[in-house]
Order: sequence, then C-alpha cells, then structure tokens
Amino acid sequence: MSRGSHARERPSSALGRVAAACYRHRRLVLVAWIVLLVAITAVAQLVGTHFENKFSSGNTPSQQALDILQSRFPAQAGDNAQVVVETATPFASRTNRASVQTMAAKLRAEPYVASVDSPFSPGGAYQISSDGHIGYLTVNFTTTSASLPGAAVKRVISTAQSFERPGFTVALGGSPISSVVGASPGPAEGIGVSAAMLIMLGAFGSAVAMGLPILIALVGLAIGIAIEGLATHLLVTPVFTPELAAMMGLGVGIDYALLIVTRYRQNLADGLEPEHAVIASLETSGRAVLIAGGTVIVSLLGLLLIGQAYMVGVSVGAIISVFLVLMGSLSLLPAMLGFTGRAIERLSVRRGASSSLRSNTQGFWYRWSRSIQRHPWRGVVGSVLVLVTLAVPLFSMRLAFSDSGNDPPSLTTRQAFDLLSEGFGPGYNGPLVVVVALDGRGQASVVDTLASRIRSTPGIAAVAPPRYDRSGDAAVITAIPTTSPQAAETQRLVLHLRDEVIPPIVAHTGVVADVGGETAAGIDAADFLGHRLPLVIGVVLLVSFLLLCSMFRSLVIPLKAAVMNLLSIGAAYGVMVAVFQWGWLGGLFAIGRTSPIDPWIPVMMFTILFGLSMDYEVFLLSRMAERWRETGDNSLAVADGLARTARVITAAAAIMFCVFGSFVVKDPLHILKVFGLGLAVAILVDSTLVRMVLVPSVMELLGKANWWAPTWVHRVLPRLGIETEARVAVHSVDD
Repeated sequence: MSRGSHARERPSSALGRVAAACYRHRRLVLVAWIVLLVAITAVAQLVGTHFENKFSSGNTPSQQALDILQSRFPAQAGDNAQVVVETATPFASRTNRASVQTMAAKLRAEPYVASVDSPFSPGGAYQISSDGHIGYLTVNFTTTSASLPGAAVKRVISTAQSFERPGFTVALGGSPISSVVGASPGPAEGIGVSAAMLIMLGAFGSAVAMGLPILIALVGLAIGIAIEGLATHLLVTPVFTPELAAMMGLGVGIDYALLIVTRYRQNLADGLEPEHAVIASLETSGRAVLIAGGTVIVSLLGLLLIGQAYMVGVSVGAIISVFLVLMGSLSLLPAMLGFTGRAIERLSVRRGASSSLRSNTQGFWYRWSRSIQRHPWRGVVGSVLVLVTLAVPLFSMRLAFSDSGNDPPSLTTRQAFDLLSEGFGPGYNGPLVVVVALDGRGQASVVDTLASRIRSTPGIAAVAPPRYDRSGDAAVITAIPTTSPQAAETQRLVLHLRDEVIPPIVAHTGVVADVGGETAAGIDAADFLGHRLPLVIGVVLLVSFLLLCSMFRSLVIPLKAAVMNLLSIGAAYGVMVAVFQWGWLGGLFAIGRTSPIDPWIPVMMFTILFGLSMDYEVFLLSRMAERWRETGDNSLAVADGLARTARVITAAAAIMFCVFGSFVVKDPLHILKVFGLGLAVAILVDSTLVRMVLVPSVMELLGKANWWAPTWVHRVLPRLGIETEARVAVHSVDD
C-alpha cells in the first residue's frame, strides 16, 4: 500500500471495476485514446476513402436488363451523362455547331467514355429543343457510376465546362455527375455543437461540466469516422454515410456522457469522494448508458436484414460511431473525471449550480409528475390524440428516389435538370431503357413493333430508334417519359410497360425484353425496401423487447415502451410526409420542390429512432426501477424517477433536437434535410409528450402491474438490470 493511501474496497460490478481502473490509471487511458485517435486518423489519411453510391435492388427487372446489357451489349451497359447547352443565338448556328462538335470530339477522347451522341450526329435532331436554343449531348461511359473513377468523371465535367462562354451555357447531369459534384455538407455539425454547449451551460451552470460530454463525443466521433473511411475499402458505403454517422455520434455521444457527468455531480453533491462518485456513476447511470447504447446498436443491426450491400455500409458506419462514443463514455470519461475531480464545478455561470444537483424530489418535475398522476386518463388520451394526428400523413407516404430537381440551384446537376425540363420536358432527365435480347434471325420485326407500341403508349414523350449491337443479338430502345423520374406517373408508366405493353408483343417469340435504366432501377429499389420494412420493424421490436425484459424483469414495461416508441416514430414519419411530400411549411425549411420520400430513409429512420427512443426510456425507467426496488411504491417510484431525470432528459433531448434540426435549416443536401427533420420531430415528441406525459400517466394507471413478470422470465432471461445503489467504499484515494 503506497504512502498516503488507504485500503480500497473492490467495486461489486464489472462497470464499477472498469470505472475504478480508468480513474486510477487515467494518464494511461488518456494516452491510449490519444494514440488511437492519431494512429487511426493518420492511416485513414494515408489510405484514403472509397465512398460510392452503389444502390441495388436484388434480382429485379431493371437488374435483369442490366445483366443483358453487360453480357450482350457491353457498349451500352455503362451509365450516361447529359451535357446540356443553352445558347443565346440559335443552337444550330455555324458558331454553336462548331463548338458542340469540337466538344463532342474532345469528350470522346476522355478515359472511360465509350461514345458521345451529339445533336448534330445522324438521328440526333431530337436532341435540340423546339425553340432552337437548348440542346444536349449524351456521354456514354464504359461502366456504371459506382465503378467509375471520380477523376475520370471530373475530367469530363472540366472538358465540357471549358467551352462555356457568354451566350453559351453548359450544365451537366446524370448519375455519374451527381456522384462527384454532390453538395458539400453545410455547417450543421458546428451549429449543433454550439447549440449543445449553450444548452448544457444554461442547464448545468458549469463550463467544465459542459465541456466534458462534448469532448468525449467529438473524440469518439473523430475515431469512428476515420474507421468508416477505412471500411469503405471493404464495404459499399454511400457518400452520405459520414454525415449520418456525425448526426448519430454527436447526438448519442453527448447524451451518454451528459447522463454520467450529471450523476457524478449529484454523487459529489451528496458527499461522495471523487473516485467513489465515478464508480457509483458508472454502476448506475453507466449501466443505463450501456443498455441504451446496446439497444441503439441492435436497432442499427436491423438494417442488415435488408439484404443490400449499401445498407450494410450505412449500418456499419453508424454502428462504429455509436460504439466509439459509447466506449468513450465508459472509459475515457471516467479518466477525465479523475483529472477534474471537484474542479468540475469550476467556471460556474450561476450561483448554486452544484447545490441544485442534490437529490431533490420536491421540485417542479416532482410536482409535474404528481399532477399527471392525479389525472392519468387526461394525459393518456390527450397525448395519444396529438401523436395520432401527427402520424396521419404517414398513410400517404410514397417511396421513391428523389431526382436532381431537389439539388441546390447552385449545382450543375440541378441546372442541367432545369434546362432539360424547360427545353424538352422533365422526362428527359430519366429515360427508360428497354433492353431486348434476341435468340435468332428475323426477330428485328418484333423490336420494331415493340418500339412502335411503346411510342404510342400514353405517358411517353419520345422513343429513339432501336440500336443493335454488332452481332445483332441485342437491341436497346430508349423511351422518354413525359414526367420526371420521381413522379408517381413515371412509376405507373414503368409498371404499365412491364405488365401490359411488352408481354403481349414478345409472347411466344423467344424475345426477352426488360425495362431498365436508372429511373426503373430506383422504382425497383423503392419497392424492394418497402417490402423489407415490416421485417426490420418486427425483428428490432422483438430484440429490444427481450433486452428491456432482461433489464427491468418485467413484461409490461417493454411492451409499453415498444408501443410508445412506435407512436413517436409514426408522428415523425407523418410530419416528414407533410413537409417534404405535401409541401406544408416547405418555405420555412427551404425544401425547394416537393418530393417523395427516398425509400431507404424510413428504414434507416426506424432503426435509429427506435434506438434513440429507447435511450430516454432506459434513462427514465432506470431511476424509477431503483426507487421501486427501494420502496415498493409505484406512484412514488414514478414521481421520484421523473423528478430525478426530467432535467437531464430534457437537456439531452434539446441537444439532440438542435443537432438534428441544424441539418434541416443549414444543410444543402435534400436527403439530410428529410432525415434531420424526421429525427428532430421524433426526439421532440418523445422527450415531451411521451416521456413527460404518456409514460407517467400509463404507469400510474397500471400500478404494480408495471413490474410484473412470470417466474419463467427470471429463469430464462439473463440479468442485465441496474443496481439499486452503487456499493462502493467511501475511503480516501490517491491523487
């Protein structure tokens, strides 16, 4: 035993032992995290990243069309881009014609360019608008956007834009272009962190206590994003994954550290020494954080059930961020608390900040809970009515990938979209590609008949002459819809072609024809994800139910939590549809054009929101369970639990709301606006209506039944429950 120290009692739980080890070896823990941060970041910078928007939808008709192209018509198997030119003088004038032809020749010479269709090539007259001032070139690449090197696409962009001059405007569109010129994320993360700092400073009054949760979240997030960059070399990872990971990491990371820091300050205020306060905090609040983080990770694992490579990449990216900030809260934070000790109360911005942390069940939130408990039916009926009303638009949700018409106006992809829509119609932004496989001679007449029949189909603006490969065993018919790629009419048109137009023509001929192209692939992906959503919901509900059963040794509490979380998620979906699909308050959120909901968003949102909702459920019910096990009085447990957690839950929810909401008001990316609004609304209703009204009302009505479980539950399920009190020795400790 070292001089100046006293015997220490070994903490009774694994988390307590982790807390003690991190506290006593805080310098080693801090150095280890710094080394990890520097090493992972350096490796990530050296190796680089390989983010790619490679979306697929299984063995769908559009994928079958692509397979035929790749096997029989490789020259047409790659994606294409449009170079749209608007001229002040007639497009076909001698000067403009020379510029366009020179541009086409230079583009053909670029790497990965298979061919370029010029409006002045044979059969290209349809590529000039009727007013004679807008035309476009089609750049056909040798492979798909996901496989194209970004540098090659950027060379195409720079080559085309080098011809721009006054009266000769050039804009580029198509998926290859979108993959490299997407809008850079706005300052959302910085705004969210700034808002979090102000909220915590106002709620807890100490600059040191404010800084620790933010520091832990930022360190964990930085390491997580660096690891995600390395993972892109192994997994298909969409380009928006880092922003989603930042959204998740900042939100849950600050929340988790905040809960532990708050419990630590309460323990100090109640008379514990710093080391014992740290151990007690992790044995109680740390356990709740561990279960909450585990629930979030389990929910995100539900994305693996989608069975799509890009969803695996998104899921792994978010899980890495959550896991790193969780580990930071359970290891780096205890070490940092060892350095701060009682100095955590320094730099207070108001008097009495520390004294307000002492256990107090007679404050505003205690009185609020008692008020709710006196009229529980009012709380239940009122909050459910509000949640159901907000969820009503959900039943009008239409899943489809948004198009470039939702891009920021400053992007060349949006400019090309608008020019094509103006000169030719919105359908020119999403051509349908009908791929025809022939197995013998004399079948060209079937192709001609098919092209003629498609041309006369309502909803088709134009059909290009069929193109055959060199061997004559495959043909491609390009059809232009009258409506934009994301329009419901376009979806109905694709289904009509597949179900009613094509089958009668190719029946008994040996000819195989499928509708493909990017627009059709998006429709297939939306349908695929829509059918997978119920499976994801079911599995996540089941696993989360079992986790909560193991934690609280009750069947009623997990069932209640699942129902309430579904209500808050439904409300978030409803608001999302009302704003982005219906256009309500669209000007306030600067959404631009209304749009359907990208099909991956509801799936991703459910897994994230269910996990985050469970966070607050675990935080609140953990304190209620402590009091229930101490007193056996349900009403007292509910009132005391709410009184002791309401402030930290409110502050944590406000932080998450600001982090997610900042993506709505400041981020130029459309999908992140949709995602951010849904998350922000869910957090708002969950932390107010659900946790502060519905939960205490329902628990008051259920009484002791809240804590009931049959005997077999105790035998079968593992014990993950919280400790009713932290059993740590109150001895002096080393510095």
